[in-house]
Amino acid sequence: MGGNHTQIEFILLGLTDSPGAQTPLFLLFLLIYIVTLVGNIGIITLVRVSPSLRTPMYFFLTHFAFIDICCSTDISPRMLADLLSEDKTISFTGCMMQFLTFVFFATVECHLLAMMAYDRHVAICQPLLYVTIISSHVCRQLVAASYLFAFLSAIIYTWCVFGGFFCGPSHIDHFFCEEVPLLKLVCSDTHSSEMVIFAFVTINLVGMSVIILFSYISIICTVLRMCSAQSRARAFHTCASHLMAVSMYFGTALFMYLQPPSSHRSLDKVASIFYALLIPMLNPFTYSLRNKEVKGALLKCGRRIFSHWQHRRAVSSGT
Repeated sequence: MGGNHTQIEFILLGLTDSPGAQTPLFLLFLLIYIVTLVGNIGIITLVRVSPSLRTPMYFFLTHFAFIDICCSTDISPRMLADLLSEDKTISFTGCMMQFLTFVFFATVECHLLAMMAYDRHVAICQPLLYVTIISSHVCRQLVAASYLFAFLSAIIYTWCVFGGFFCGPSHIDHFFCEEVPLLKLVCSDTHSSEMVIFAFVTINLVGMSVIILFSYISIICTVLRMCSAQSRARAFHTCASHLMAVSMYFGTALFMYLQPPSSHRSLDKVASIFYALLIPMLNPFTYSLRNKEVKGALLKCGRRIFSHWQHRRAVSSGT
């Protein structure tokens, strides 16, 4: 990277330059961030304290919730501060670290969704071998591999974006340091960088999408061969929440990253809000409201807390 990079400062233009919209947007995104933290921390806590949820699927889900917290925390605090401040500058190093961190966590999330699809495939298509194939040791290895591959991807991805020569305007037309508006500020040729980025996006997004697609094709074929309508309904129901999460994440990510650079427009900001901020908020509700096991564990946990509270109250009254 060039020696001038340490002196570079970028200016994030944000969602809008309308002064009257800043406070309402701040309140809206603050609420989204709080709900994201509460929902995902709640999912992690529930899985940890509920013996019925100590399965590979929910092991992946705790990491998924953790990644959602990290993704949102990488973007939201800076965005909220910019909405209330006139100084929206961000240093070259700060921008690079925000970009690297977001790419890392987004890539891990992509891989986790594929792992969860494979988990459902084995549970439905090979139930007798499930404990052997999806052992706790295998789960830890898969998660560790996804973190390692995501880290290598993020390093290369970040080098491709920030390794060029920045010599022109420093205004980033976005609310965080994102690939497309950053590449527009690079004065040197970005064709080779764009090709490398496209290759890694294809590996991560399209590659994981293919794994998910084949997993669900196999699931559908197995389910349709089931004799009992009740068994078919139960099998489809166990996949519903994951399918919803996959559709939301991959739909917006594919729209954002696999279109040609010349096709990018203001709608990209809306897509970025959806996959960077809204999806991490919605995922806990997707897995709790659509999942009988999570709802059952939540009710049991609530009853235990209520019983404990009643016991303490009775003890206090007796004394």
